[in-house]
Amino acid sequence: MVHKLCLKTFSLLFVCLSERRRGQIAALSIAAVVIIVGVPLWWRTTETYRAWLPVSQINALSNLQLQLSADVEVVFARGTVTPEQQKKVPVTQTWDEKHAVNEDTSLNYRYEVKYRTATVMEEDALNQPTAAAADLSLHTLSESWCGSLGVYVIPESSSLLPEDVDVYIGQRRTALLRIGSQVKVGRTLEQLLTHLKPRLKQVLQVMSFSRTDITAALSDRVRVSPGNQESIADSMRAFKSSPGYEITFSLLNPDPKSHRLHWDIEGGVETYIQPLLTKLAPLANFSIDSQILYYAMLGVNPRFDSSSSAYTLNADSLAHVINPVEARLGSNAASSNPVLNFLLYVPDAQHSPLHIHNYNKQEVPTNAFHSPRWGGIMIYNVDDLYGPEVTFPVDIDISMARVMGVFLAQLRLLLGVQSSTPPPGFMVAPCSSAGLADWELDRLMWSRSVENIATATTTITSLAQLLDQIGNIVINDNIAEQVSSAVTSLQLAVAELEAGNLGFALQYSKEAFSASERAFFDPSLLHLLYFPDDQKFAIYIPLFLPMCVPILLSLLKILTELRQRRRDKKAKNA
Repeated sequence: MVHKLCLKTFSLLFVCLSERRRGQIAALSIAAVVIIVGVPLWWRTTETYRAWLPVSQINALSNLQLQLSADVEVVFARGTVTPEQQKKVPVTQTWDEKHAVNEDTSLNYRYEVKYRTATVMEEDALNQPTAAAADLSLHTLSESWCGSLGVYVIPESSSLLPEDVDVYIGQRRTALLRIGSQVKVGRTLEQLLTHLKPRLKQVLQVMSFSRTDITAALSDRVRVSPGNQESIADSMRAFKSSPGYEITFSLLNPDPKSHRLHWDIEGGVETYIQPLLTKLAPLANFSIDSQILYYAMLGVNPRFDSSSSAYTLNADSLAHVINPVEARLGSNAASSNPVLNFLLYVPDAQHSPLHIHNYNKQEVPTNAFHSPRWGGIMIYNVDDLYGPEVTFPVDIDISMARVMGVFLAQLRLLLGVQSSTPPPGFMVAPCSSAGLADWELDRLMWSRSVENIATATTTITSLAQLLDQIGNIVINDNIAEQVSSAVTSLQLAVAELEAGNLGFALQYSKEAFSASERAFFDPSLLHLLYFPDDQKFAIYIPLFLPMCVPILLSLLKILTELRQRRRDKKAKNA
């Protein structure tokens, strides 16, 4: 009986020890599975995907060093150099001018100046009766490329220029520079070139890139200094660089019961505006639409001037004209491109004629004004087209030549074509039917290339800093591809500017600008932007805590038993 009781007790003790052993093994197995398999699997499946970005190349873009290079060819006509001087031609010089904008941005203006004598065909072109004819003939002889310039030095006896004019700037990429006969007497070629250099630099400042324009193009990257306030104000008038622009022409008829207006907007655009837009095609894409708005008022009550028997709008009230009218214009929601608005307002019969006065209380000759980065408004009076005995409504045909001439000038300003005052002794040819000279296009291309590069570098570096500071933003492969494309295009644009290839530099800068904008405003960057770590803990703790507590308690119990066994073993050995 005692034997059976001992055997039963031993069996129960063995079972208890086996159950405890199995419990320990189970706890250790579960912990091992959780640590070895569960935690890595959870970490891998919940980690934020971040594609590789060229961080080192992006950081290098924060220190922007640009070199703008232009080729200049100076051609001496017959009678401008002595036979002794002519023996040493052709000659090549390099003019460098460094400009440190700030500690992170520096510019280097480089001109590769090549001197040579005129060919026989060029001499015949310079014998034309007028400077404009000579400019056209020289253009047909040699097709110049974007960014290059040609300066033809003519003798004092030449009849191409008036007496008070020393420099003529034509519609192409050529200029005529008159040299006095006393300059070449007793001088070496080096002395002659040194004497010509200041005048040549003035020509380059007018026809090529200038420090003022390039500094204004960097306004997004650098802080405006007090000395550049005027140039920055001029650049603020123009629209920012964009891949495309929407141009809207609107005819406002506030009194359709009195005036039935007819305008040939399609013919006016085709004749006056389209040649300019065709020439600006390398810069951006343009789309044009038009509309007629009835019962559209200016929103400002004009004042009657008894001295002139006309209604007037003062310069101070012009700012209040745009907002009421803009509400009627509508917007092109299908496009993200900037919109240039051009409004033609025909006053009603009760407020005619209506004239705009400037700050000096004088009538504006064009009877129009423009608003920076918005558009322009022209007031078109029609009261002189009919007499007091007329029967309303009156049919009125609007003169598109008069209207489009004003809108064309405003469009040039809003697109960044700067019309600076030339130095004394300079004569600039008037605009041709294209509305833009070749050298004006080059100046705009220089500015837009630098502006695109500056904007793209600022966008890319800002994006890299944002992604570095917030580690839970997803960087998918599409964003990485756009960033890499922008960086590559920026490097190519900078290299082409340095090489003097203006056309390629502009194209690469546009690609960099577009890629950087797409990457920065990609919607996927906002998915986890406002999902901080404390919210992660609030989600994961209710899921993992109930499972982890028993496992941790079992592990603590196993560790406690192991320590107790070691103590008991040491006590027995003692």
